This record gives sequence, structure tokens and C-alpha cells, in this order.
Amino acid sequence: ILFQTDVDFFNKSRGMEEDADLQFLLSGGDLLKIRSNSWKKHRFYKLNEDCKTMWYKSHKTLRPSNPTFSVDDIAAVRLGRQTEGLRKNTDDKVEGQAFSIMFKSRRKNLDLIASSEEEAKQWVAGLEKIISHMSKLNPQQKTGHWIFNSMCKADKNCDNKMSLKELKSFLQDINIEIDDEYAQELFEKCDHSQGGYLEGEEIEHFYKILTEREEIDVIYTTYAKTNGFMSAENLLEFLQKEQREPASLSDALILIDKYELDGSAKEKKLMTKDGFLMYLHQMEGLIFNPAHKGVHQDMTQPLSHYFISSSHNTYLLEDQLKGPSSTEAYVRALMKSCRCVELDCWDGSDGEPVIYHGYTLTSKILFKDAVQAIKDYAFKTSEYPVILSLECHCSVDQQKVMAQHMIAILGSALVTKPLGDQMPKDFPSPEELKGRFLIKGKRLNKLEDCFTPDASAIEDDDVTEEEESGGEESQEERKEEKPKLKLAKELSDIVIYCKSVHFHGFEDAAARSFYEMSSFKESTAMNLAQDSANKYIQHNVEKLSRVYPAGTRTDSSNYNPVPLWNGGCQMVALNFQTPGLEMDLNQGCFLSNGKSGYILKPAYLMDKDTEFDPVTLTRGGWLKPKTFHVMVISAQQLPKLSKKSTSIVDPLVKVQVFGVPDDVAAKETDYIENNGFSPMWNANFQFHVCVPELALVRFLVEDYDSMTDNDFIGQYTLPFTSLQNGYRHVPLLDKNGDILPCAGLFVHIMVLDD
Repeated sequence: ILFQTDVDFFNKSRGMEEDADLQFLLSGGDLLKIRSNSWKKHRFYKLNEDCKTMWYKSHKTLRPSNPTFSVDDIAAVRLGRQTEGLRKNTDDKVEGQAFSIMFKSRRKNLDLIASSEEEAKQWVAGLEKIISHMSKLNPQQKTGHWIFNSMCKADKNCDNKMSLKELKSFLQDINIEIDDEYAQELFEKCDHSQGGYLEGEEIEHFYKILTEREEIDVIYTTYAKTNGFMSAENLLEFLQKEQREPASLSDALILIDKYELDGSAKEKKLMTKDGFLMYLHQMEGLIFNPAHKGVHQDMTQPLSHYFISSSHNTYLLEDQLKGPSSTEAYVRALMKSCRCVELDCWDGSDGEPVIYHGYTLTSKILFKDAVQAIKDYAFKTSEYPVILSLECHCSVDQQKVMAQHMIAILGSALVTKPLGDQMPKDFPSPEELKGRFLIKGKRLNKLEDCFTPDASAIEDDDVTEEEESGGEESQEERKEEKPKLKLAKELSDIVIYCKSVHFHGFEDAAARSFYEMSSFKESTAMNLAQDSANKYIQHNVEKLSRVYPAGTRTDSSNYNPVPLWNGGCQMVALNFQTPGLEMDLNQGCFLSNGKSGYILKPAYLMDKDTEFDPVTLTRGGWLKPKTFHVMVISAQQLPKLSKKSTSIVDPLVKVQVFGVPDDVAAKETDYIENNGFSPMWNANFQFHVCVPELALVRFLVEDYDSMTDNDFIGQYTLPFTSLQNGYRHVPLLDKNGDILPCAGLFVHIMVLDD
């Protein structure tokens, strides 16, 4: 059964037996690969029989070698000349023949030209269909698919049988190392025919032993009180007692109907162990509260009452010294529900403004191309407003061009005047601004005077973010070194709710209008959040603040955003292109509320008279102390980190809490030697959390190393308030924040009031 062709496995699991697009991909075809104007070469691409990997060769006649990439690594497939490379290196006449494969990681996109428009459409349709179907496989199918592929790889002579040597190779490939004696014992246990190899039902038996979950067996057996099965009443007892859910009998019946795999059991309103495991792997059984999966918060508050997912140097794919700039970087950030993107604008040739990191070797992109990409992808993940933060170094003439492009491209979605008929006294809400764009930048006059004729340009005394964050010389010295920029009225007029002003202290800021906002370099913001936290919080109740990384972070590294969220800062801008703990925290913070990019602040961060101070943590309504119990039970199918076939991970799990200083804590399990497939810890930890509304929980899995730092395997971060009690599976994400297809943790959670 397991050694059927993988195409059959894929077809039967997804109903694609006669799908023409799948057959087209399996047959493959010639495509023109585009790297530059001079590098254009024909390659033969096809989908491998595993339906998971693509490979190419210069000539169709050559035997396929290692696949070039996995279908799991594809983020999107786009028809047409939608990348800088295709627009720059190909003619308009191939628009319909062109398509691009975009990857989840830092890997460069693949720009291709098909021989005809019909063929290009078939490539795109086929790949999109495969990606979609793979994402819809249930956990058992994903595991079976992955194990089957590994078995095929181990079956060196392709005889659909497994020798003892092949079995050992297979176990190493799926991240298990066992001694020869146990391997022999396991082999003999399954070799019923005593033929010296496993085939057919013997392989099935081996598969069942391999995928057995002892911890699930124990839980299921405890509650399977109806002739060895779980009745709806048994399941309800489990939901109420273990999962601590306010469930009813109808809820239990719905779960049985939804997830039970055995038709006969379903008809009798019973849940088998396989059905129970299926439930635990689905949304209802995961650690993240499904009620928080959609937009569930009040979206009618003023904009300043929300944390807003924000990006710094959004145009960069890598570092800020010599990394490439790309419209794709905007697409990636927006698709991760970033709601504030940055555009560093400079004078370009032919009167067209460009975007790049000034005075560095980063490449340049056209301003209008960036705005078009923002327009195209702004609302695919979230429908809530996008803020374009302008860092403008352009001459007056090219500022006018910038304004023309934004007005023409963004059209009626661009906010060009205050909402309503009268001058507002506060920000509009995200709900009122759905599908709209706001411009953050300099403005010549007050918003109250937005319809008053003004001079065409005026000298601008404020420094830009880059000038403010660079070097140790005084601001006055930097002003003397550079001529003052002038600001075009056309650009000024479309800055409505986000007028950039320099911060001269809380007293000065309090006298300013609500729409006048400041940007803070990280050191200034961190100092305010530490030494003047309560004043900073009060400032951020009615004013917007944007924080950005120090200019000295030439590698585009990030700072910890949590202290700044604790200080009420709305736009804590990070380098989205740089993976790591900081981006994990950002992704975890904005995981809730439908991944809208907007998170409503707790009440004590929205009160202008608040006494809340996260550093001193005086008594108040924000103190809602909880005891957080977590048992790290097991992990499943952790990925190998080395390409060496003999390398097996030694996994350990760290449970980390981030929030106000008093709540920050971390604990870790012991490491399990040589088992990344099914390690088990049963380790119990306890944390005390004082301010749960500002806390994040991160599960980190690492490969233990006694000589060097542990290697990252996967992680998952979520708001403390989104935790579900009981036995829960925890999905794992890779360094780039993308899901690891089969990997996960199994834990038990209990949150109790102190």
C-alpha cells in the first residue's frame, strides 16, 4: 500500500486522478530562465513523481538529479512580468508567456518564459493546484506522504521491498537513530514471512509501529469507555475535564461528525483513536484559540489605540549596506499583514524617483513600481489600512512626481483629506479606513488649513530618520553640513493623519495636534520606555509613535519590540527581511485578530490618565496574575538540520515568556539523544504571569550541541491570552516564519488564576 506510486497516493488523496494540469507538470517542458539581459537559458522543468519537488536540466535526455526546490518552498506563482527582473530584461511582447515562482525564504525568485501564453497559464495553474492540494492534506496524509517518500528513497534497488539495511537508512532519513540490536528486533517483528525483507502488509505493520503515539494511546484509553471507543458523552467528558472547555453534547457530536474517519463508527456516534488524533491535530485541538483566528477585537477605536505591524527599510531583501532592493520585499511584508511600510525616496534619472538605502551599495527600484506593488498586495491578507511612511530626500520636482504617482496609482483608496465634513479631533478607526492608504510624511501647514492655498515649496528644518540615527555629531552640525530640503505642496497635501514632526519632549508634544507624530530611533525609545514609561504611555494614547532600528545596524538586525509595545508605541518597525527572535515575537503578537496587522491595546494603554508603568508595576487593573502550567510531552517529525545522512538531531524544548520585566522567564527540557522523529520529555514547568494582556509565549525547539550554540529547529509564538487549556498540538515554524509541514509539539496547558 505504501509502495504505490506517489502520483497515485496524491491523486487518490485529493481526487486528481484525471487532472490535466497535474499530468502536464509530470510530463514537464522547456522554459527560458531569465537572470539578466544577457543570461537567458533554456531549461527543462518537470514535477517529480513524489509530487513535492521540481527539478530541471539543461537537456531533457539527461537523467534527473537532485531536485532544485520543493513545492513546499514556493510562496506564490505569478503570471506575467510582475518582477523587476522580467520587466527589466524582457519585452512587453512576452507579457502573456512570462511567469515567476516566488519562494518563502531569501532565495531569489525564478523568472521564466514559456513558449506560448497557453503553456504559461498551464504551468501557473498546475503549480497553484499542487500547492493548494498539498496544503489541504490532513495531518495523517502529510505524515504518510512524507514517510512514503522517505521509504522510496531508502528503496535503493526499487524492488518495493525493504531489507534491514534499507530500513536503517530509512530511519536515519526520518531523524531516528537506533542501535543495530533494536533495528534487528524491529525488523524481525514485522518480517512475518521470514523472507529477510519487508513487503506489503509487513511494511504496513512497520508503519503502524513507527507512527504509534503512546501518549495519545494513554489519553484515549482513559476516556474510551464505550466498548473501547469514545462515545459523544465520553468525548464531552474529555472536553470539559481536560480541555476545560464550556462544551455541550452537541459540540462533541459535531467533532465526531467532522473528524471521525471510520464510517461505521461515525454512524454509531463513536470516535476511534484515529478520529481522536485527527481532532487533536485540527484547529479545535491546537494551542491557539480558534476564536482569535478571525477579527474579534473592537476595530472602531481611534488609530492610536492599536499596535500596528510595521516594517523598516521595507524595500530591502537583505542587509542595508549592499543588499538588493525589490518590490518583492513589499509584497512579502504585506502578505505577512504588515500595515506600515517604509519608502526611502531619492532623485532618480529621467525625472523618476527611486527607492534605496541612501549612500550605500543597495540596488535601486523605481518609486512608482513600489507603489504599484503596494497597491496590488496591500489588502490580500488584511483589509485594514496601510500606512506609507515616506523618508523623502528628493528635490521639489521629483516630490511632485511622487505625489502624482501615488494619486494616480492608489486612486480613491488614498486618503487625501480628513474623513467627514468637519475637522476631526481624533484619529479615525481602522474600521473607517478599511481598504485605504495613509501617507506619513512632512506637511507644510496644519491639517485645519488643508484647503488653504499655500506656497509651492518651503524649507524643511526637520532632519530625516537616517540623519537623526547616524553618527554622534550634534543635530545642528548635521544641519550645517547638508542644504535644507524643500517640500513640495503637492506631496505635503496628501499627508493627512500622519504628519511627521520632531520630538522635543512630552510637554511640547502635548501642545501639538493629534495628527502630529514622531519617529524615535530605538535607543531614544528604549530609554523613554524604561525611564519615563508612564509618560510615554500617556503620550501614546493620543499620539502615534514610530520606532525604527539604529542606523548602526548595518546587517539589518532587529531590536526587541516587547518593551516598546509595553510603552504603548503603535508602530514598532522591524526589518521584516531579517529572521530571528524579534520577528518571531512580531509574528506572534500579530497572530491574533485575524492577522489583520492591528491589535487593540489593553484598556490601561488607552487611558490618558493611566497610572500603569510596566517597569515599576504598581497595583492596578492591569494586574491579573495567572499561574501558567505547561507540560512538554513530545514532538513529532522534527526536520533534519544537516544534509549528512548520518546526522540526527538531539532536540530540546525551551518555553519562554515575554512581557513586562517581572513576567520575562524561560525554562527548558533536557535534550533527547538521536531522535527527531518522536522524542518524548514529559517535562513540567510553571510560570507566574502578572500582566497577561502584554505577555507572549514562545515554544523554541533546538538541536543540542555541547561544543557550540544550539541550532534552531523550529518555534511557535502566540499571545498568552490566546492559549487554550488542555492537551494541545503546537505547530512549528521555520526561521522565516513559515510552517514546517509535518513537525509539531504536543503539550498540556493549564492557566489558573492566582
